[in-house]
Amino acid sequence: MQSPDPPYTPPHRIDAHLRDEGAVVVAAADLAEVLGESALSSSALQPLRSSWEALPPDTWLKDGGRYRRRRHASFVVEDGAVTRVAHRAHWQPLSYNALHGGLIRWFEPIVDDVATAPSFVAVLRGLARVADRLRGAQRWYVEAHQFRIDTTDGIGRPTPEGAHRDGVDVVAVIVVDRQRVIGGETRVFSQEGPAGIRFTLREPWTTLILDDSRVVHESTAIQPDGDFGWRDTLVVTLRAGGFQDPPG
Repeated sequence: MQSPDPPYTPPHRIDAHLRDEGAVVVAAADLAEVLGESALSSSALQPLRSSWEALPPDTWLKDGGRYRRRRHASFVVEDGAVTRVAHRAHWQPLSYNALHGGLIRWFEPIVDDVATAPSFVAVLRGLARVADRLRGAQRWYVEAHQFRIDTTDGIGRPTPEGAHRDGVDVVAVIVVDRQRVIGGETRVFSQEGPAGIRFTLREPWTTLILDDSRVVHESTAIQPDGDFGWRDTLVVTLRAGGFQDPPG
């Protein structure tokens, strides 16, 4: 059975739907309007796609897999200003990531040409606006992750930790590319009960935005539709009060 198409939310309903339901899916054509970045378009974002070809392997996978490539960077966003901070480790507690929680994981940094690209900066600035409208205007501590999940091992697991929260305020999952794979269904569930939605993000620059305090999310494994395939995403998290760091 084919996974449903995403339940797109109209731009004028984004804020209310995110507040009421905890999750929205933004169509690529609506991303500029939702983020408040008039110059942000698929053509403006397109030059970023090639950078996913040069992602180094994620050497921290505890399941022994070779299916994930990744880069990471951290930023502070406040009053429309986006500032990259010194490269830092990515850390989550076990309570949010049962597989990799507690590990101080150092990933290769996102390259400067990507991190300073006007379209990339516009995405971070726009997502901070969405977070401002949800939580109130403040300084946002932002982590960005470039992911490639491929079928090197026969299957690739976008979320090997299973359904989870990230321990932040807002999570955005932006599909960048999807080539010759089946699967990769996105599933979002309420923390209050079994209610949820499932769909597959297929069109580049379609964006899932989550209130991380309200929902848990996961993506199912991908399999090759042919000899080899992959799924590229940009995942951005926004957290109030500071970065998520190990105790002490």
